[in-house]
Amino acid sequence: MNVEVEAIRQKVIACTKCDLSKTRTNSVPGKGNFQSDVIFVGEAPGRNEDKKGEPFVGIAGQRLSAALESAGVSRESIYITNVVKCRPPNNRVPTVMERDMCHDYLQKEISIIKPKIICILGNTAFNSILGGSEITKYRGKIVKKDKEFYFLTVHPAATIYNQELITVLKKDIIKLFDLIRELKNGRKIPVDIDYTS
Repeated sequence: MNVEVEAIRQKVIACTKCDLSKTRTNSVPGKGNFQSDVIFVGEAPGRNEDKKGEPFVGIAGQRLSAALESAGVSRESIYITNVVKCRPPNNRVPTVMERDMCHDYLQKEISIIKPKIICILGNTAFNSILGGSEITKYRGKIVKKDKEFYFLTVHPAATIYNQELITVLKKDIIKLFDLIRELKNGRKIPVDIDYTS
């Protein structure tokens, strides 16, 4: 276990910065391989995650694992976290204030792990991290901002309500790992949206 990642984990577990700390069962720190080439970032924990204190352990997590498997990647080899580390009551979308309170945790996770690509899962994460909206319009695209690469795809939970998105998610995850291989081989990857200019 990486000492810095563990330090953030403990801070998240003890966090009382916002009112979500009063309604949660458990806070949900990020989990996975701290040497991963990719960090997956979702919106916020759901009911199962709140119970277990681990990210993506419910149906959405199973869908993500299946998509990873189709790309030949094991769940243990990646790092996964959320924009907000505690479950909002009734699974509502986290407020801007709640996202802001958790912002430092995500930034620290990224700076320690130094992923080649940050994979944004769904609209809330897209909005929180890059100020974007309409993830379905931009999914499968690479965004560059402040020297970081971001890859956009649908949230695995969306595949529960719309079965057609299962194929979309799988296709995107395969593309994501192809791009990571390109970067590891020292090749440039095509950037669809550049926020740096």
